[in-house]
Amino acid sequence: MGKYKILLKELFCLAAGTTLMAAAVNWIYEPMDMVTGGISGLSIVIKSLSYKLAGVAFPVWISNFVLNIPIFIWGIFIKGREFITKTLFANTFFSLAMYIIPVFDPGRHDYLLAAVTGGVLTGLGLGLVFATGYSTGGTDLLSTIICRYIPYYPVSAVLFIIDSLVIITGAVLFGLYISFYAVIAIFVSSSVMDFILSGGKACKQVLVISPEYKEISRQIFTEMERGATLIEAKGMYSNNSRPMLLCVVAKKEIAKLTGLVKNIDKNAFVIISEIREVFGEGFGQNRQ
Repeated sequence: MGKYKILLKELFCLAAGTTLMAAAVNWIYEPMDMVTGGISGLSIVIKSLSYKLAGVAFPVWISNFVLNIPIFIWGIFIKGREFITKTLFANTFFSLAMYIIPVFDPGRHDYLLAAVTGGVLTGLGLGLVFATGYSTGGTDLLSTIICRYIPYYPVSAVLFIIDSLVIITGAVLFGLYISFYAVIAIFVSSSVMDFILSGGKACKQVLVISPEYKEISRQIFTEMERGATLIEAKGMYSNNSRPMLLCVVAKKEIAKLTGLVKNIDKNAFVIISEIREVFGEGFGQNRQ
């Protein structure tokens, strides 16, 4: 029974996510000619070109579905039937949602608001879809397949190249002004998607090198109720041992931590880096 619950949850996330993505296409990207990459972006280009050349606007939802067919057939041999089946379901539901949801023209008055709105809808949708471990196919799946034949290139680089070509095509067809806002929409969608996938649990990793490491670690424990790990480091120039503290805190706590360190040792060497996700003791739902 548990297996079926997981399957239903995955299908719900795929359906909800693709519906949000379809709303972004039909309410923002298609009526405002924003080409944000991907097969859906290429479908917007095809619709415009077909209307200019033949006087018939080829529906975006049909192009999106048809263009994905050879990618899915190719993907069966690379990703396996289970992955392709659920990804095909997501893409089919995406195309169907674009068919059902009416195209709404918000008017070309505020491109910035439209780009942000479209980015939020797309980011939420992609976050829900990717949270299941699958995708909607398109250029994501295509780049994964291509990298099987050129493994020395990362998937992200291939995906960037493919989507960039689609965006450049949109810029040539619709102009740089609209493409600028399409890039904003991409940035917003990526940020929202990352937040969804990390569950809002992105944190900061802090490394502190200071002779006052004992007092700093004590203050971290008493003032912030956080722990710290002592790492025995060694300076290669001086050849001297340098105790280093490792501490992970929530983003909202980083200012308090750095202020605490500066109050104890203003010459402390501090390194702060981003962490996508943290789980374990001290990082439960209440602390985040």
